[in-house]
Amino acid sequence: MKIIQICAAYKPAYVYGGPTMSVSKLSEELVKAGEDVMVLTTTANGKDELDVPTGKETLVDGVKVYYFKRLTKDHTHFSPSLLSFLHQTIKNAKRQTPNATRNTLNPQLIVHIHAWWNLVSIFSALVAKWYGVKVILSPRGMLTSYSLNNRNSKVKDTIHFFLGKRLLKYAHIHATSEKERKDVLQTCEVNGVTVIPNFVRFPSSVRPEIGEWSTGVSSSQPDTYKLLFLSRIEEKKGLELLFSALSQVNIPYQLSIAGTGEESYIKSLQTLATDLGIASNIRWLGHIEKQSKFDMISASDLMVLTSYNENFANVVIESLAMGTPVLISEEVGLADYVAANKIGWVTSLDVEAIVRNIELSYKDLTKRTYIRETAPALIQHDFEESRLAATYVKLYQNSFK
Repeated sequence: MKIIQICAAYKPAYVYGGPTMSVSKLSEELVKAGEDVMVLTTTANGKDELDVPTGKETLVDGVKVYYFKRLTKDHTHFSPSLLSFLHQTIKNAKRQTPNATRNTLNPQLIVHIHAWWNLVSIFSALVAKWYGVKVILSPRGMLTSYSLNNRNSKVKDTIHFFLGKRLLKYAHIHATSEKERKDVLQTCEVNGVTVIPNFVRFPSSVRPEIGEWSTGVSSSQPDTYKLLFLSRIEEKKGLELLFSALSQVNIPYQLSIAGTGEESYIKSLQTLATDLGIASNIRWLGHIEKQSKFDMISASDLMVLTSYNENFANVVIESLAMGTPVLISEEVGLADYVAANKIGWVTSLDVEAIVRNIELSYKDLTKRTYIRETAPALIQHDFEESRLAATYVKLYQNSFK
């Protein structure tokens, strides 16, 4: 079985956050499991382009990756050279299949597309469907009411009406959480949905020593509650809600914000923090690299994510792997998992509810200690890599039945 992973961006384009990490980790683990994996992607790196060879095989952590130039920037990523390469790759595979016709399914080839609405994903699905190749689509939160009604909704409606509906009926959907499965079924008609969680990258040893990382909280302030937001900074993350809640809490706290986003939006958040009188309680850290990220998580008391919509949220698992409790909104895909295992707090998007849950988490030292001691082992078990890889392989195999 040959698996073609298709995504608009691949590492080292870490500016795109969780999806880049998840797709690359999936590809690497499939290779370790003995599968033949090829990644087709673009040179996208936000407003810039990756400095990588284009149009030829590049080995990235054991994975064969082909980068192609894009003609348009975020969020369309139009890349004719990528589509041409996919077209030729499928044609070559068809030639190797006895008695193959244009619409004959090739049991040795599957196309796994990540994210939706960008032109890499949509046209790749079209090429695969044209040749009768099975398609797995991981929408990565792109097939929800929030996504459909937020930003460029008229463009999305047009694409969905003329092309998207037919392509989605052809694809089998991979959802990363039960919430995402429900969101997909509420917004479109698809050819089945399978729920498998994301792969998540952990440090070489779970719960490392904190080392040199400092959250900036003085040792003379031992009761200061160290809150952490670690994600791409964008509107759906609900930072305005969090800021409003923090302006009303009655506890000593400091919020560290680690992540990047549009400069104009970050400035608007900084202005809001000033207007709410909480600017002195917030540290803007920008992008945090690799191991420093996990040290920072481990040094924090609580990771907070009050998003309007998240299909999964890798940072929740990353935090729990370090033993750091989480406070997340009920719109985060992992909310059910957190609640069922009692490893954090789940809140509605009501500001008063967020205030109440922040203060509850601060006061409940017993529960936070329990999470510190038990969450790392739980995460290691539930997200064990070889077992998870086998589940993905089974998904690919089942698509041919």
